[in-house]
Amino acid sequence: MVYRIRGTEAALGTSTGAASNFSRAKYVRLVNTGASTTRYLVTLEQSDGTDIGTFTLSGGEELVVKKDPTDQLFAANASVLGVAVSVGN
Repeated sequence: MVYRIRGTEAALGTSTGAASNFSRAKYVRLVNTGASTTRYLVTLEQSDGTDIGTFTLSGGEELVVKKDPTDQLFAANASVLGVAVSVGN
């Protein structure tokens, strides 16, 4: 899969009040820059703060989350970084 970078990578906020929608991105690349033994909970929520779901991101792991433009992400630790991306050629 090819990703086009759509912003500047930044640490995820660590609470619902600090969550980001990454400029209304539909796709966000996440990476846990912590040590390989770390595991941090990542939360996807609606714009009103209602949780949609959570998952754990291990140290060194990266993935791309598909979300609605107004949905927001935050993590248990600022070692989790995110950047808006688009998917395609």
